[in-house]
Amino acid sequence: MSVVRLLVLGVTRRQQPTHGYAVRRELLSWRADTWTNVQPGSIYHAVKQLTQEGKLRTLGTEGGSRGPGRTLFELTPEGETEFFERLDTALTSVDMEELGAGIAFMDALPRDRVVAKLEEQRTRSEAVRRDLLAMIADYPGRHEPPHFPDLLELWSGVFANLTGWTSGVLDRLERGEYVLSDQKHPHTGP
Repeated sequence: MSVVRLLVLGVTRRQQPTHGYAVRRELLSWRADTWTNVQPGSIYHAVKQLTQEGKLRTLGTEGGSRGPGRTLFELTPEGETEFFERLDTALTSVDMEELGAGIAFMDALPRDRVVAKLEEQRTRSEAVRRDLLAMIADYPGRHEPPHFPDLLELWSGVFANLTGWTSGVLDRLERGEYVLSDQKHPHTGP
């Protein structure tokens, strides 16, 4: 999954109409470059590509005090569809970048949908952890490079932590924390 596409669609959706520089500025204010592999150039490339694919629509330009005006964009219905598809995928992912992008936009969905997606993600994380631990018996060379049992235990620990973290988010959701789309939020999901 392209995390940058989800981020660009999500920020554009939140700020629309908006321009590429505002999307970039918002993502940098979130420090997205520290928790994803997204760089400023990839943001502009995604805006251009999404526009060519009909996921973003240009609305003209916004005059600037310095330099040329900035092109304003908004999501098309196809862009809305892709945003929600990518968001659903991200919230069930065991990939940290994808899941992080999903968490960033979970407020675009109703609470029951976020809970269902994160329960699915937690189940997947636990299954990966169990599979990694089960593989240890197949690699008895703990004391020889590349020390597969240690690597498998390391990776299973990462997934145990992810499972625990997801449980914490689910607990907070169940307690009513977070303002999601089925509450007084201006953007609602499908």
